[in-house]
Amino acid sequence: MTPQFRRISFVAAAIAGTVTVGTLGYIFVAHYPVLDAIYMAVMTMTTVGYGEIRPLSQAARVFNTFYMLLSVSMLLLALGVMTQTIIELQFGNLLVKRRAKKMIDKLENHYIICGFGRVGRGSAAELRQAGVPLVIIDRREDRVDWAMRAGYLACLGDSTRDETLYEVRVTHARGLIAALATDADNLFAVISAKTLNPKIRVAARAAEEEAERKMRQVGADAVFAPYVMTGTRLAQSLLKPHVRQFLDFATTNIGLDVGIEQLEVGAGSDLVGKSLADLRIRSELKVIVLAIRRADGKMVFNPPADAVIQVQDYLIVMGESEPLRRLESRVTGAVS
Repeated sequence: MTPQFRRISFVAAAIAGTVTVGTLGYIFVAHYPVLDAIYMAVMTMTTVGYGEIRPLSQAARVFNTFYMLLSVSMLLLALGVMTQTIIELQFGNLLVKRRAKKMIDKLENHYIICGFGRVGRGSAAELRQAGVPLVIIDRREDRVDWAMRAGYLACLGDSTRDETLYEVRVTHARGLIAALATDADNLFAVISAKTLNPKIRVAARAAEEEAERKMRQVGADAVFAPYVMTGTRLAQSLLKPHVRQFLDFATTNIGLDVGIEQLEVGAGSDLVGKSLADLRIRSELKVIVLAIRRADGKMVFNPPADAVIQVQDYLIVMGESEPLRRLESRVTGAVS
């Protein structure tokens, strides 16, 4: 139930209650017939002022004075509430979108999601859980309203057009997800994003293998085919059910407080120049180092104990949330 509907329901109930009080008062105090009592109660509340349809006793006049004050006050309150509701319905969305536009104009190092369909909604939920700033673009107004009601920043527009990407500050963005309905639209979104910001990381959805190849050629950093991935996961769930379950635990936090993270080694980190054996990450922090991505792009899987950590390396690690946070503070150099 929307706030406007609740407000209108309250006003209707208050008016009905006031008329009921007046009707009962005219029946029991002024001894009016039922129809005359209803007529007098409504006439008094609306301030039409035709006069008393039957003579009133002293007690009835006292009640009538009280009821006039009550009914007029309730009528003015109802008019105020209805006016506020109409203004909100007419201009509320405009004010919300204006506030959203001001917040979008301040975004830095954020993520852009092109398309708020099923794939886009899943991506948005994952980014929100990670606590990173994000903004959604969709050409359908109902989806934009849906996103804003869900608490996201959203922009109505065409993700394949440069001016729309400029509106969401693509030149200041860290990453973009192309989750539009067609491969052609996703391809154009990738091209536009990489043209406007060559440093931005782009992940795209592709339905066809040919589209996947083209998206990688124009600069997409990661391309995912949902149908192929779903088929692979279905097959693996039968062939290797325990491996599939473990990956689900590690990547979606289902049932266990375990996650996989990538941590960039900062220049101020106390890990620089030390080997994994010296640091005892597994024994002391209870975190497993799955791989090290070197600054030159080389990936070292299951690194040996004598592997030395260098600046701009990425540690691919797995563990519970609290140990991961402690390791992150050391890796980034936030804590000496």
